[in-house]
Amino acid sequence: MDRMIYVGMAGAKMDMQRQEVLANNLANASTTGFRAELQAIRAVPVRGDGATTRVYSLETTVGYDDSQGPITSTGRPLDVALQGKSMLAVSALDGTEGYTRFGSLTVNNEGVLMTQGGLAVLGDGGPITIPQNAQASIAPDGTVSAKEASGKITAIGKLKLVTPETKLTRGEDGLFRNVDGELPADANARVQDGALEGSNVNPIETMIHMIAAARQFETQMKLIQTSESNEKSASQLLSGNA
Repeated sequence: MDRMIYVGMAGAKMDMQRQEVLANNLANASTTGFRAELQAIRAVPVRGDGATTRVYSLETTVGYDDSQGPITSTGRPLDVALQGKSMLAVSALDGTEGYTRFGSLTVNNEGVLMTQGGLAVLGDGGPITIPQNAQASIAPDGTVSAKEASGKITAIGKLKLVTPETKLTRGEDGLFRNVDGELPADANARVQDGALEGSNVNPIETMIHMIAAARQFETQMKLIQTSESNEKSASQLLSGNA
């Protein structure tokens, strides 16, 4: 009975965590540049006297799905869709360098190029500043140019685009970071201007997984209830034979 309770309890806990991951993915199905979070589960034996026959289910972090989402043309000069597995470097609120696929950019009152979320976009030499009354545009290689009222076009910086060779770590702020420090700029990285990349979450597939997880949770709870019922029956038999 004790073993059955361990199996049911551990399985139900993992199903709840799986539901949380799937629910977060589904909530971000329309978020620009969102990368679906992945989850895997493994069985781990319980250590200790008398517990060697029991196992726990533990989550194994496998990171995120780095496949490219659908590209939608917007015609807006400051919208960029990252190509391949490249990412855009931004300055996080804590001052660290983070990476994102969110390519909807704007210019604040001080002329600094920002994401729509208020994070400064980094260039090869730091934040990029757009001259006053100039119209900014972004080339496929990330070069930012400013067109003045006179019609003169001047290159004022270049977006810092990185291409991670390994999976990055996603922080609570939604930005990705490299555990070994800042990544170098990739000269071969490219963007598509006037377009945005959508989330790579498949809503239909995610809903199917959520239904499957809910049914698995119900099965685990029934297993616990069955264990409780069996224990009561065994106690009654032992009491009757005493």
